[in-house]
Amino acid sequence: MIVVPIFRRFQASAVLGYLVAGSAIGPHGLDLLRGPRAVTALADLGVIFLLFSIGLGLSVERLSSLRRYVFGLGTLQVVITTLAITLTLRLAGVSGDAALVLGAGLALSSSAIVLHVLVERREIATMQGRVAFAVLLLQDLAVVPLLTLVPLLAGSGQRLGMALGLALLKAAATLVVIVAIGRLALRPVLRTVARGGTPELFTGIVLLLVLGIGWVTEQAGLSMALGAFLAGLLVAETEYRPQVESDVQPFRGLLLALFFMTVGMGIDAGLLWRHAPLLAGLLAALLIGKALILAGLCRAFGLSLGMGAGIGLMLAQGGEFAFVLFTLARGRGLLSADAAQGAILIVGLSMVATPALLTAARMVFRRHHQAAGAAAALGHETRELRDHVVIAGFGRVGQTLALLLESRLVPYLALDLDAERVAEARRRELPVYFGDASRTEVLRAAGIEQARMAAITLDQPDAAARSVQVLRAMSPELPVLVRARDVAQAEQLAGAGATEVVPEIVEGSLQLGEMLLRRLGATRDEVDQVLDEFRRRTYSRLSDLISRQPAELGPSVGSDQV
Repeated sequence: MIVVPIFRRFQASAVLGYLVAGSAIGPHGLDLLRGPRAVTALADLGVIFLLFSIGLGLSVERLSSLRRYVFGLGTLQVVITTLAITLTLRLAGVSGDAALVLGAGLALSSSAIVLHVLVERREIATMQGRVAFAVLLLQDLAVVPLLTLVPLLAGSGQRLGMALGLALLKAAATLVVIVAIGRLALRPVLRTVARGGTPELFTGIVLLLVLGIGWVTEQAGLSMALGAFLAGLLVAETEYRPQVESDVQPFRGLLLALFFMTVGMGIDAGLLWRHAPLLAGLLAALLIGKALILAGLCRAFGLSLGMGAGIGLMLAQGGEFAFVLFTLARGRGLLSADAAQGAILIVGLSMVATPALLTAARMVFRRHHQAAGAAAALGHETRELRDHVVIAGFGRVGQTLALLLESRLVPYLALDLDAERVAEARRRELPVYFGDASRTEVLRAAGIEQARMAAITLDQPDAAARSVQVLRAMSPELPVLVRARDVAQAEQLAGAGATEVVPEIVEGSLQLGEMLLRRLGATRDEVDQVLDEFRRRTYSRLSDLISRQPAELGPSVGSDQV
């Protein structure tokens, strides 16, 4: 309650605060806690719920949209960085198993810090944000086999290849059984409990699901964390994911905080002062090495040198999962106490340096865009974009759409003719460019051929109509969503070939009418019925206009879709 708010006040990671708090009350500090085993037992549950949350956050759509960077760039980053650190440590005299565990742990980056900053700065949907997210996502996935591999290396004395093969076979067999049973039984069970209307029972079922599947995987010789991850994947496919995620969040946060505090209890801060030069050298080697490897890989994947350098700086630090991995390896005897503490100190120091790394990365990105120029930057931005949304107009409506797309990690590219508005957006590293959305060459540079959809939010009716006509001529099948001021303009845009049109005045009036009816005592069903009927009558003419468009102008849309 004291240390963590201080760290957050200076915009440092809460994880560092938990480590410092644990070190302060632990045996190497004030020695306030005499029986840490009970705390450790609870703290282990924090890791389990963390892996469950990672599973919840994954989806087929998210993996598919970023598959080239997730399974290509992300995999190579983890493998090459792990091998580079492992070989370096082997040359320094570290044993094979210990070097592998240290290399794998140090190859990971801090998802919690980097993603928080990307979301806060609204950079998650930019090119650099999507690539960084893809690499972090693969690193999160890599934690599962790493946590499974450590007990095998420690307990069986097998060769590395045999241990890896056994881990994969056991994980595959367990995955098949759990997924098969889970898909058959999970949704009906959650539906039955949800219909009962008892919130505590639903939460209890979620806890039973996490711990129960974790127990099954543990009985199979794997880790409970792997079972929790599988449970998260199963729940992510159901319609109950948001509620489950909300129920688990308090448990995960508190128990994970306890875990980081128990890690801090094992840290001897005296090591920092006794071996400061050595730790500083190792820290510099880690940051520079990881940044260079990732920058080189980004260049190999077609990204510019400036973009790769910025992403390398962004992900050069160590991550939270390194604490999990090193603590497990220490408990299994793969790492000595001094080696584990030294590695944890290096990861912690690298996380302290993360704000400076992110600032340096942002400066690199800004210089890269300035050097490229507006037209070249637009062409480079769209070179790798696929299934993105092109937004014509970045005023209040366009910015709202951008925020909604960012919340779903859907890439977008916006065009606007207001130079000051574009300059302000570029200062915030947003993918907004100066350009006329009614010109064919500008739309082609914006990657309209590879876009999933276009949204036109322009204030000027004539400009909006021209944009619709040009878009429809360039891409007859592309869905074009348009904002109109009133029904008259909506009819004009529908006649120009828009797929869907939303009149602002109509929707604003309906929202005000909904509040009015609710205040007058109407029930939700009564209000919905009135509004649905009003919308049906209002949009029927628009639907007729759209459906009468020639076939080459795109698919027709019914009033219910509008």
